[in-house]
Amino acid sequence: MGRRAKGPRHKTRSLLTRKPRERGKTGLTKILHEYSIGEKVVVKVDPSMHKGMPHRRFQGQIGLVSQKKGRAYVVKVSQGEATKEIIVRPEHLVSYQTPTDAKKQ
Repeated sequence: MGRRAKGPRHKTRSLLTRKPRERGKTGLTKILHEYSIGEKVVVKVDPSMHKGMPHRRFQGQIGLVSQKKGRAYVVKVSQGEATKEIIVRPEHLVSYQTPTDAKKQ
């Protein structure tokens, strides 16, 4: 038996698969969406887009957009007591809605 692979995408079978009705190409609206500096965003990895994909440990994390770098954004995410800066493309980000905002809709 060989050694088990330990790449950046290992143990992501269910994490990096889309639901049947979400499959297909990512829409232009999501790719071209602009986020303002200081805006709260949720890291939601889009498995069909490999460029600018964050590590799987940041899936579902809420962070603040601190700056823009080319097409990507620098997002500050807290991980325990540390604050990490990750560079993420907009197709892997979703605007954060507070629970009260979700009830209004």
